[in-house]
Amino acid sequence: MRLPALATACTGLVGLALALIFFYAPTDADQGFSQRIFYFHVPIALTSYACFGWGAWKALRYLRTRDERADLESYVAIHQGVIFGALTLVTGSIWAKASWGVWWSWSENELVLFLVLFLFYCAYFMLRFSVDAGPARANMSAVYALFGVVLIPVSFLAIRLSQKFIHPVVFNSHGPQMTNAQFFVFCVSFAAVLTLFATLYQVELAGKRLDAHVRELRELLT
Repeated sequence: MRLPALATACTGLVGLALALIFFYAPTDADQGFSQRIFYFHVPIALTSYACFGWGAWKALRYLRTRDERADLESYVAIHQGVIFGALTLVTGSIWAKASWGVWWSWSENELVLFLVLFLFYCAYFMLRFSVDAGPARANMSAVYALFGVVLIPVSFLAIRLSQKFIHPVVFNSHGPQMTNAQFFVFCVSFAAVLTLFATLYQVELAGKRLDAHVRELRELLT
């Protein structure tokens, strides 16, 4: 029953978020209409961090319990994190081009660090599928996922410490640097993207588990 409920909540939240973004959120005085991609880019980026963090937590659970379910859950979370990470890079590049005239700037540490984080987790799959399924692969994958989680605060803090205009800081020690209406739309958008991750996570888990059951049945029949 969890998946239908999540799918229903996801559909409602995504629809509400889109309506608020395009019909309720005020137009930014400096960046104009292009600023609305903020409500996609930032929630997606934060969700990618959440995915990688969840994958690391499940990896730790596996190392403590040796439960194969935790290994699968860690893999699926990281897979979703890579998808959301790719969307972060795409939406960020579109926003940068529309607002500042460049797709990418290698001199921006925060951009490069997020790319390093993204590529690190892309390499996770190369490691995982270079080894046959079993405890050895699960152990290496779990350790790799735990090492990767160290890059998350580094990437996040790079944005906090940036002094460049190309990647403005919208949250600081004084709170959100936006109007109440903008902050409300951001919160709804973030909830929508998190719910989308939860839904996709459960869908992929269900598919992986079903595939494993089918393989077991085939082995029993042969």
